[in-house]
Amino acid sequence: LAKGDGTYRKLANQLTKVDLLILDDWGLAPLGTVESRELLDILDDRVSLHATCLASQLPINLWYQHFADPTLADAILDRLIHRAYRLDIQGDSMRKRLASLPKTGKSDM
Repeated sequence: LAKGDGTYRKLANQLTKVDLLILDDWGLAPLGTVESRELLDILDDRVSLHATCLASQLPINLWYQHFADPTLADAILDRLIHRAYRLDIQGDSMRKRLASLPKTGKSDM
């Protein structure tokens, strides 16, 4: 959308400067060359300055194949993985757990 309305550079600059950038549901769809270059530009400007958090159900060993360009995959994953703290969470998702909670008859909504 930002490319369409001419605000992409402004958005990219904002993403570069935010203290914590959260990329949720990482790996749901493959990244093409254009998207990979844009992500690399943002991550390259953030590295060693600001935190980036990725949340993914995709195992790390499958991340590389989600990129169309192997060179860009190397560069992006180099910035994301090598200085990262990794938390592997086991068990059912919270959505699944909450969906199976018994109904009380009262609603907070």
